[in-house]
Amino acid sequence: QVQLVESGGGLVQPGGSLTLSCAASGLTLRDVAVDWFRQAPGKQREPVSCIYKNGISHNPKFVKGRFTISRDDAKNTVFLQMDNLEPEDTAIYYCATGSYCSSVEPDMDHWGKGTLVTVSS
Repeated sequence: QVQLVESGGGLVQPGGSLTLSCAASGLTLRDVAVDWFRQAPGKQREPVSCIYKNGISHNPKFVKGRFTISRDDAKNTVFLQMDNLEPEDTAIYYCATGSYCSSVEPDMDHWGKGTLVTVSS
């Protein structure tokens, strides 16, 4: 049974940083693409970063280089380093896996339950 567990969310002030983790069991993350999505209150879920099987990453333009995705194969965990956070980054952050990076939710095979990030002073 595949399980993805996100952690690392919390309350941070604007301009601060957080690192989210996505730990997997029942699945080897280096064999799949791993996407981070987020859903802000009242908004649709949107992709924020993805790492391909080969380790190459992709971020949408609105991230502006503030988010960095990485993978630790020994820990079977993917990380999302988020810097210079803005109140608009407040959302539940989910990790998901699929055969390839995609912004389309049905393309993803497995989802975690999410971790809440709140950016506020």
